[in-house]
Amino acid sequence: MFRPQIKVIDCTIRDGGLMNNHDFSDHFVRETYRALSEAGIDYMEIGYKNSRRLFSDKEFGKWKFCDDDHIRKITEGINSKTKISVMVDVGRVDIDDIGPKKDSPVDMIRVASYVKEIDKAIYLVNHFADKGYETTVNIMAISRALDNELTEAFEQLEKESKAKVIYVVDSFGSLYQETTEFLIKKAKGIIKSKEIGIHAHNNQQLAFCNTIEAIIHNANYVDGTIFGLGRAAGNCPLELLIGFLKNPKFDIRPILDLISKEFIPLSKRLEWGYVIPYAICGMLNEHPKAAMELRKGSKKENYREFYESVKGKDMD
Repeated sequence: MFRPQIKVIDCTIRDGGLMNNHDFSDHFVRETYRALSEAGIDYMEIGYKNSRRLFSDKEFGKWKFCDDDHIRKITEGINSKTKISVMVDVGRVDIDDIGPKKDSPVDMIRVASYVKEIDKAIYLVNHFADKGYETTVNIMAISRALDNELTEAFEQLEKESKAKVIYVVDSFGSLYQETTEFLIKKAKGIIKSKEIGIHAHNNQQLAFCNTIEAIIHNANYVDGTIFGLGRAAGNCPLELLIGFLKNPKFDIRPILDLISKEFIPLSKRLEWGYVIPYAICGMLNEHPKAAMELRKGSKKENYREFYESVKGKDMD
């Protein structure tokens, strides 16, 4: 699959940070940026721009906040065409803390929103676009959105937002190929002036498959993470995505080196990827937070009890 319009956003540090309170070392983040730059990846999402009124520096690492000076420390001295992205959540950002693009090392700001908060997402994304940033709206938990709600949201985003890209986000890793096809076609049918993107989680080991399906139906912005590092079951593995795209601008070798040197050791200290409780959440279209708590406790392998507890909650 070669289509030069396709842009790849690596979310390793941002999504992976959900597993360690965004407390990656500068060395780890810098080596990730270096490898992504050498591999020709279009964007690196380095973390969140969250409000310090809501979150504490004592509890979270610097990539929860992504101060411009911290980003510059990572990127300085590395010759790179890879752009820097950060994410903001509706209701968790102080917009006045984010200055104009001309004064910042950040190129893109992605606004994460549930479908019911699209009005707030549009306000934020237009504000950041006016400050000179590339922008996206990422519709989270799209597997739970009602069809009429999604239609209205897509229509609003097309008419009222200055976003460059609208993302379909499989937050719970619950989508299958057919649903992915339906959602991408629906978005493309309504949204004509913007690109469509896909961000897939791997609870049922379908993130790569669903990303391919989105590409087939002309989604041109695709997310991945190195070695699949991300919240809970993780995301579409970047290395698989590079192999699939067949774009000569991408070079998988720096990513393979980085996995060997940094991610294999990390995987011995930090758990992510396919485990049964995360799969159960994907099957039942549930947020993985309960499974993440289970994995911290003494009953982390009690799969049947966990399944019945989640299923029971679903039936109430």
